[in-house]
Amino acid sequence: MTEYDLPLAARQPYTWGNADTPGHLPAAAADALAVLGAVPTDPPVPAKDAHVPDTALPATATAELAAMLGANRLTCEHAARVEHTRGYSTTDLLTLRGGDASDAPDAVVFPGSTEDVVAVLDICSRHRIAVVPYAGGTSVVGGLTPARDGFAGVLAMDLRRLNRLVHIDAVSRTAVLQAGMRGVTAEQLLGERGYTLGHFPQSYEMATIGGYAAARSAGQSSAGYGRFDEMVVGLTLATARGPLSLGAAPMSSAGPDLRQLVLGSEGAFGVITSVTARIRPTPAARVFEGWRFDSFAEGATALRALAQDGPLPTVLRLSDEAETAINLADPGAAGSAGAGGCLAVVGYEGTEEWVAATRADATKRLLEHGGTQQGEPAGERWRTGRFRGPYLRDPLLDAGVLVETMETATFWSGLPALKAAVTEAVQGALGVPGLVMCHISHVYETGASLYFTVVAKQTEDPVRQWRRAKTAALAAIDEHGAAVSHHHGVGTDHRAALEQQLGPIGTDLLRAIKASLDPAGVLNPGVLIG
Repeated sequence: MTEYDLPLAARQPYTWGNADTPGHLPAAAADALAVLGAVPTDPPVPAKDAHVPDTALPATATAELAAMLGANRLTCEHAARVEHTRGYSTTDLLTLRGGDASDAPDAVVFPGSTEDVVAVLDICSRHRIAVVPYAGGTSVVGGLTPARDGFAGVLAMDLRRLNRLVHIDAVSRTAVLQAGMRGVTAEQLLGERGYTLGHFPQSYEMATIGGYAAARSAGQSSAGYGRFDEMVVGLTLATARGPLSLGAAPMSSAGPDLRQLVLGSEGAFGVITSVTARIRPTPAARVFEGWRFDSFAEGATALRALAQDGPLPTVLRLSDEAETAINLADPGAAGSAGAGGCLAVVGYEGTEEWVAATRADATKRLLEHGGTQQGEPAGERWRTGRFRGPYLRDPLLDAGVLVETMETATFWSGLPALKAAVTEAVQGALGVPGLVMCHISHVYETGASLYFTVVAKQTEDPVRQWRRAKTAALAAIDEHGAAVSHHHGVGTDHRAALEQQLGPIGTDLLRAIKASLDPAGVLNPGVLIG
């Protein structure tokens, strides 16, 4: 057992995570909700009562799929269709909570191999049926809501049967993992053999290996272990034309690296069925601690110093003043961030010797840049509580609060202006007073990611309210030349912004790749590119 051993959470319509441990708002949240003026909403419409249109799947295609996979590997049942409807963005949840499952797939299939996936894609290509690859279902950018116009139906392809640890190469320190495997399961199986991926996004309880790769996921320990796309050394992509295997060696100069065309492709080019990923020995020591800085600018300078000149800890994270005050500061506990200021979380994972030496050197640098040590309790509270964060959204929505996140990335020199511009844009577009919190979530030698959390009273149409705020934020991001997304992906929500950023040449290039791998255009249409 490790401290990242969590129970597998079954996907539930409307709610996040394990049903046995639902989220509850702390008593202190009542005062904050009163300030916002939020009014409790009507209870969600039960999933069994959600409106699902009649299935439109052609009978001939249904028969072919059932004959190929087996009748028990295809379902058109109401519950399964609702379960596979949309993802976990606030707009997805609000729509479902209102009983609208009109985007439900017409059927769900459960392939068990790369060959099964290729065969399904062949059938769907011939019958013009859109296919949505589905694993953990954790997209927060509309990645599970394809365009339907021009298609005979929509099929959700659930990869849960692709759930094996295929092989470990202990000499090279790589592991072959099937795409439907949950991150929790991967860590358990690798941990039994003395290894870890070191990849722990906040969606860890629900997300899968295939989802990590398809969306270029970034976990809390990216400073030390890298993003997931940096861990991938090989993969298998099932396409409508057949399987494509990539990654014969860790590095190559034999033309462009085609792995990079698949990583981040979000099911638009094919279905990732397995990944060969770098693994590391399970760390013997793990220490998380808190540091206080007088201002976000001061803290950002300290993080930049470590990212550029070292030593580089495994985890580096900095909350701004608002987020520190609302979420992380605990004035009643020893080692809290105290009144005012910003809280940084610094984590070290590795051998006892590496942790001790790196921590000692980093401590000197952080002190030189104005940091004040808050001790391990402040860091541990964040580490042990971070997976509970998504559970709070459900009771907040019940209370009439709009709560959502967005993220971006830019170079260090542009960070202050970008943060200010996005904050101002969102606050101006919400229609009511709201709180925009921000933290640096991932650091690089040349720049960092900014992660925003937005909290406001729901207006009469909260879906439109958020879309208006998100549009304003994306305009500010574009104006400052920052990334459309750092790790949430593109989906349908960011597609127009991506096309604007890539320009006609870049967009045409992506369309050409899709046309080659998916000639019938049935794979997640409208996601990533139009």
